[in-house]
Formats: sequence, C-alpha cells, structure tokens
Amino acid sequence: MDVLTANNLTKVYQSGKKALNRINLSIEEGEIFGFLGPNGAGKTTAVKLLNGMLKPSEGSCSVFGINPGENPEKVHAISGVVTEHAQMYNNLTGLANLMFFGSVFGIGEEESKRRALKYLERLELLEAKDQKLGEYSTGMRQRLSLARALIHQPKILFLDEPTSGLDPESALNVNNLIKSLSREKGTTVFLCTHQLRYAEEICTKYGLISEGSMLAEGSLDELHSLVFTGLTVELDVECEMWSEEWKSKVKECEAGNGKRKEFKTEIESEQEIPELVKKIVDSGGKVYHVSAHKHSLEEIYFTLLEKTKRTDV
Repeated sequence: MDVLTANNLTKVYQSGKKALNRINLSIEEGEIFGFLGPNGAGKTTAVKLLNGMLKPSEGSCSVFGINPGENPEKVHAISGVVTEHAQMYNNLTGLANLMFFGSVFGIGEEESKRRALKYLERLELLEAKDQKLGEYSTGMRQRLSLARALIHQPKILFLDEPTSGLDPESALNVNNLIKSLSREKGTTVFLCTHQLRYAEEICTKYGLISEGSMLAEGSLDELHSLVFTGLTVELDVECEMWSEEWKSKVKECEAGNGKRKEFKTEIESEQEIPELVKKIVDSGGKVYHVSAHKHSLEEIYFTLLEKTKRTDV
C-alpha cells in the first residue's frame, strides 16, 4: 500500500526559481525512503510540500490519503519532522520540552512523561533530562529533536540529515532506532540527506534528485540495473604462471608480488563465480579470497547525473 505519493509535484517560488520539477514518488508503509541529492536540490521544499507548509505550483501529493495543502493539521497529527535546526525551548529542560510537545498532541501528563523518559533513555539523554536545552550540545539537541518528533508515535517520520552533528556512537544509536521503528512499528521514514554512503546503509528505497528534477527512483538493485550490468569480482589468487587468458581478464592488478596477485574482473552475474573459481583451481591456482561487489549508490548517482547531462546537451 502506497502511503505517500507525489504526482508531477512542482514548486516555483515568487523569485522564479523552480525548486521542484514534476516529481513523482510512491512510498509503501514501513519503507525507509532516502530522498537524496546535494544541498539546494529541492529536498527541503519537498518536505514542506508534503507537510502542508507550502502549496504546490503544479501537481499533487498525499500522505496516508490526506492532501497536505488542504488539511495540513491532519498530516501534522500523524507525522513527525526532524530538521537540521530543531526549534524547541532553550529555557525548558529536555524532559519539559518533550512533555510540552506531548501536551500539544493531546497526550496526558503521565503518558507524556512515560514516553519522554523512554525516548530519552533510548537516545542516551536520560542523564541530561533536567538540563535546560540551552546547555545542550548540537548533537544532544539533534537527538532531543528526534525524541520530540516521536512523542506522539507518528505513522510517518520526515528526517532532514538526522545524524548531522552526531558522534559515530550516537549516529549508530539513531540509525538503530530508525530501523527498529520501521521494522517493529511499521513506521514509514522519509529521509533527506546528501550523504549517499550513509543512505545506502539504512534505506530500503531511494529517490535521486538533482536541481529539482528526479533522476531515478527505486531499490538499490533497480537503480543499479538502470546504469550498470554485471558485477565486479575481487580475487586473491596464487598461480605459478599467469596465462594470457587471465591477463586479459584482469582489469586492475594490485598487490602483484610474482605468483600471488589481487585483481578485479567483471562478470555478468553471481552464477559465474563458481565456474570462475573452478577454472583457476583446475589450472593449478589457489584462491585465497573472492568477493562480488555491485556498484555503490554514489557511483550510481553520479553515473545517472552524467547520463542526464549528456541527454540535455
């Protein structure tokens, strides 16, 4: 079931800048969707449109069947939003901030406190619960912002660079929480980031955007198939003699110390790996390591971008 859709979604500001150009999206419940592109690509504009903070110039969008432009309050009731610069109250403690936002959503004081303490503990902020927000570091504020967005148990989370300013351990904690919300609660996540390697680790589906236009949408395998065929295989092999056949297959030799070499070669599918290894062994070689790699999301993005530029010329 698609819980978030966009059809030819377009936003042109009064200045004439086209921030989004005919964006089409379809996201299923429980998906961790990465909306990926550099700063200025249109990611934040998309989040504002999907939350009813802006109205589209053309096209339409819906969140759980609700039109955000017509019923923003209904979308706000089921969504949580985390931006890079969270707006909360510096003169209130971390706990008081969470309880205040719980009351905004109509949650009773006792239940608000229970939920607040749960998320403070989960995000390693329990010891700072009685500190005023003004004393929090950037990373602590970012984690509290996530707790605030979760206080009313939203059906969908909009996250804008959720690990910005976090140390590696805190970032891992946040990522684990996001994954568990998707896996255990069925929470849908719309994650905006320019960090493609990070997105590849956490997301289940991707939308790649550049200068307001969508380059492609799909799973990693689907995106890979748009621009690449086959796999890269890395091998660590010892051979008495490197035949001309193997030399022709080797695209990149690395630690070549005579008989033993590390090299890469291209194959069409994983099914070719056993035959490749058998051939080496049958010819008297020893295989110490073999691994297959698909191209990274970063490689896919820049290849699609270059392909689009060539098409536009």
